[in-house]
Amino acid sequence: MSEYRKNFKGSPKRFHPKGITILFEDYDIIVIEKVHGLLTVGNVKERENTVTSLLNNYVRKGNPKSGNSVLIVHRLDRDTSGILIFAKTEHSKRYLQKHWKETVKTYYTVVHGLLDKKKDIISSYLTENSIHRVYSTQNTDEGKLSKTEYKVLKESEKYSLLEINLLTGRKNQIRVHFSEAGHPVVGDKMYAGKDKGIKRLSLHAASLSFNHPVNEERMTFKTGMPDYFNSLMG
Repeated sequence: MSEYRKNFKGSPKRFHPKGITILFEDYDIIVIEKVHGLLTVGNVKERENTVTSLLNNYVRKGNPKSGNSVLIVHRLDRDTSGILIFAKTEHSKRYLQKHWKETVKTYYTVVHGLLDKKKDIISSYLTENSIHRVYSTQNTDEGKLSKTEYKVLKESEKYSLLEINLLTGRKNQIRVHFSEAGHPVVGDKMYAGKDKGIKRLSLHAASLSFNHPVNEERMTFKTGMPDYFNSLMG
């Protein structure tokens, strides 16, 4: 570990925000795991209780020298749990976004039913309508090519537990692809309707692998399977 990395001291634990687990932090980036139900970025209805707002308060209160704010690199849906990376400098943000295609993103999800193919790649062109609903289109000029690689980890009578390798990162990509395939994500109110007795969207960003924006060291962060997913599978 370089002296640069050794000299960094994160904010004291008393400043760590609720709903967020800090997995790694240095002068350039901060990697966290968020709970489901927490927005990445504020909207008209909610501005304070978001990952971005909570992390901004964290870096300002706990360690002023680390910067006054965090910069958004990518997002997770409100109801998706898992790993997010934020930049602390403009250079880091630009680097991570420029090299985002080289970032390996793995998810866990529970979907309805049993899939005929236990390992496959779903591919389509995704676009969005006026009410922000994403769907596949045959118009290749209108949509963006989207690829979702999956493999089945476990099956029950009603559900399948999948590991997803997100080959592209479009809005609602996983949810749309499996809904259109007839196997919607369990708990997906938008693309599957109401699931009686289901407590949350069964989608979790489980791991992220990328090059550090300054020293280009390959870094990988992983989280475990949410307990709720295992309980769904029995």
